[in-house]
Amino acid sequence: MKFHVTAMGCQMNVGDGDWLTRALVSRGFTPAREDQAELFILFTCSVREKPEQKVASELGRIADRHGANPRAFVAVGGCVAQQCGTALWRRFPMVRLVFGTDGLAGAPAALARLADEPGLRLSLLDFTETYPERDQAWPDDRLPPKAFVSIMQGCDNFCAYCIVPFVRGRQKSRGLPAVLAEVEALAARGVREVTLLGQNVNSYGLDRAGDGTSFARLLDAVAAVPGIARIRFTTSHPKDLSDDVIARFAALPELCPALHLPVQSGSDAVLARMGRGYDRAAYRRLVDKLRQARPDIALTTDLIVGFPGETEADFRLTLDLVRDVGFDSGFSFMYGDRPATASERMEPKIAQDVKSARLAELQALLDERLAASLAAQVGRTTEVLIEGQSRREGPDGPSWRGRDPGGRIVNIALPGPGDVVGRFVRARIRQAKKHSLIGEAEADHD
Repeated sequence: MKFHVTAMGCQMNVGDGDWLTRALVSRGFTPAREDQAELFILFTCSVREKPEQKVASELGRIADRHGANPRAFVAVGGCVAQQCGTALWRRFPMVRLVFGTDGLAGAPAALARLADEPGLRLSLLDFTETYPERDQAWPDDRLPPKAFVSIMQGCDNFCAYCIVPFVRGRQKSRGLPAVLAEVEALAARGVREVTLLGQNVNSYGLDRAGDGTSFARLLDAVAAVPGIARIRFTTSHPKDLSDDVIARFAALPELCPALHLPVQSGSDAVLARMGRGYDRAAYRRLVDKLRQARPDIALTTDLIVGFPGETEADFRLTLDLVRDVGFDSGFSFMYGDRPATASERMEPKIAQDVKSARLAELQALLDERLAASLAAQVGRTTEVLIEGQSRREGPDGPSWRGRDPGGRIVNIALPGPGDVVGRFVRARIRQAKKHSLIGEAEADHD
């Protein structure tokens, strides 16, 4: 059976989609373009309202386009599946499997059964006490140079606005041996860079399901795996970012100088109502420590505008913090009530037009920061891991796309034939575009 995977929302969904693709291929399924598939798998996000609406729209579109095929069906995974459950069956008849994050390990077997039994519907929505390990089925061919590795699932923080603990469950860490076995298998198949994934990686190993290994020790172990040249991780909660982890940015050359550190607001009053567990000064101290450890570190963040009770003065403090820290870039969102969260009951709510105006002003400032960050790279020499062919055609032949250690996209024209994916190329940055950089190859470093 031909299948197509669509991942919405966070990188955890992308990583889960990558694993499920490998697992289905090992069972004889075939990846295909959406217009050629019979099985459609959606990894969904419910952190904000719009992604939920996008899921409904996508399911409606699939039904309109493929509903006449009696073999075609849909599997819905991720947060919306956990939140809505089997109600999706009633609204969307093509949906025959719903599975949460803890049910992902059982999804390949469930999909194989559904392909053989057309009248069947299944749900995998139970939470587990420990991390549900997944079969590590690997294709024989070489893998892309970058891969995601989940190190944990769920979250124990219960920030006032966040639905994640309700749809992904409580925190469960993988054991160190399981994580290392996966990283070693990836490296043996050509992966050069791994991104360690979790809702709050800084608390890895500290829950009841963990084996007591700290996140800093995990970084040490992954850095020692032969073939792994780069390590990234996401997401970090500022209240749990330890001095030991910060020190690894100076001590481990494999750890990329890039960190996504969501601050959410620059106002202490708003941070307190959010239940974030830190204030503005504490966050600023973390930034100072990170830049002392790695002066070239690229810092990115998440920001919410219009949280209940946010005043104009609170919002101005957020703008001031963005300028003060000098983030390289950031993601910003309007607050929206999520079911079962503490902030759903908080007042006063902020008017939609006020939220929209604040978001526009914040995003304009973040665009300025991104432009300044990219412009600052011009004239510098960096090392780029080539990920694939670029849509930009170089004057002397094919152009290739990769990322520098800070995570910035770099397009490079490389002379000569051949596939250079997975190679490291030293490049001098000669131009900054709106969202990327143009580089000129000096020498490759593979």
